[in-house]
Amino acid sequence: MWITHFLTHTHDRLDPYTTRNIKINSNIHKKVGNSFPDDTIVETNIARFTYQKLIKATDGFKDELGKGAFGKVYKGVIGTKIVAVKKLETVVQDGQREFKTEVNTIARTHHKNLVQLLGYCDDGENRLLIYEYMSNGTLAFFLFGGMRPSWKQRSYIAVGIAKGLTYLHEDCSNQIIHCDIKPQNILLDDCYNAKIADFGMAKLLMINQSRTNTGIRGTKGYVAPEWFRNTPVTVKVDVYSFGVLLLEIISCRKCVVFNDDDAEDAEVLMDLAWDCYQEGRLDAFVENDSEALDDFEKLTIFMRVGLWCVQENPSLRPTMKKVIQMLEGVIEVTEPPCPCPFSVSSC
Repeated sequence: MWITHFLTHTHDRLDPYTTRNIKINSNIHKKVGNSFPDDTIVETNIARFTYQKLIKATDGFKDELGKGAFGKVYKGVIGTKIVAVKKLETVVQDGQREFKTEVNTIARTHHKNLVQLLGYCDDGENRLLIYEYMSNGTLAFFLFGGMRPSWKQRSYIAVGIAKGLTYLHEDCSNQIIHCDIKPQNILLDDCYNAKIADFGMAKLLMINQSRTNTGIRGTKGYVAPEWFRNTPVTVKVDVYSFGVLLLEIISCRKCVVFNDDDAEDAEVLMDLAWDCYQEGRLDAFVENDSEALDDFEKLTIFMRVGLWCVQENPSLRPTMKKVIQMLEGVIEVTEPPCPCPFSVSSC
């Protein structure tokens, strides 16, 4: 998924992949050049492939892994390495611009909790990205695929996502707001390390700039309230989305469940989380997950962090760096207030 209005219907198989920039071994493919039309520069240490080579690598784009708003993702092989190839639809008006944005954004990132870029193709009208293949798929499938993951795995994944977001917000050369944190955009490697994917919606902020005006971006259920107020947004929109995601990770429940296809009759995970926390019924929230309940102190900490992150007031949300410190028990997590004081919930 690249740029999507918050009401766009999404599927679990949406293109979850994105990438970061690395230097590529020259015996796999040749590093080349430099630029796109309109003087948009691609970093020279990102490898460039011909379209014909990618046709061969994907066996004619035969094995589709997923589909997003701007194109499809295919499984391929380059040398002995399995890769994922994102092919942009040239008929999409903004596809070329988003391709340039994607490549230049990920060229500024380098972190173990971000998906790894292997190369790109800018061949005639063909625009493609090549990145590492993630064998364990999306966090969405892991959480909601039928087999309940262990509490140990879930808590480990949550911390990994927090570390990746902290890097994007505070440690890369230009601050990046991801704008679409959700389980479909978290990939899992062979060891179930979490890697943040899909930078097609990322908004870069130049140095010394902390707010940006932009249209509503993201996916329904994960979108921070300030998007709807036509006000400048900050990295706190990602903190909000992470909070929703953390509550999903804790409970293995989706953030919004519609009853009988009635948009007015929906179960909202945030409301359930607050009710269960206030009433001391964390067992109900995790559906009597014995492993989580045996680790009750950590479970309580994670619940508090999730509720702090989804505060309606952005200034009350912690930074992602502070989130890591709280999740890892470095600093105390105080009692959170009601996350939605102006709603009709039980707050």
